[in-house]
Amino acid sequence: MTMKLILMRHAKSDWSFDLQDHERPLNKRGRRSAKALGDWLRAQGHLPDQVLCSTAKRTRETLDLLNLDAPAQFDRALYHAGPETLMEVLQDATGDCVLMLGHNPGIAFFAGALLSAPPEHDRFDHYPTGATLVAAFDQDSWKDTKPGAGRALDFVVPRELLS
Repeated sequence: MTMKLILMRHAKSDWSFDLQDHERPLNKRGRRSAKALGDWLRAQGHLPDQVLCSTAKRTRETLDLLNLDAPAQFDRALYHAGPETLMEVLQDATGDCVLMLGHNPGIAFFAGALLSAPPEHDRFDHYPTGATLVAAFDQDSWKDTKPGAGRALDFVVPRELLS
């Protein structure tokens, strides 16, 4: 069986408020980017049946603006999580196509570690805000996920979607 993972970094956040990091919202560009990413996911047929999302305001807002029809679990452990924590959370997932929404640098390191080869994209190593990787895994359960087992299907950054 082929399972799909969508790894997304939250859209661009707003630094103009004097707020705790966890409470920072998206800025105007981030809101436009999140909507465009949702449209892109639907157009490409990358529709998650489960969402694993950080509890930060900017990840929750990104998820809302994606306008996807999938049950979401909000997990504080995903807030600024490293690759090990991201793997632990993923291995408990139950969906066949899982969207994981988090933060850098963890999400970027995790994306790189999961793939057998990186996508041919000049922004993959940087993993800017809104960067989205879609990877396939030939396995029957997320519990079987191992580093280097994923195959990149798609990678996009919001700048490519906004004109």
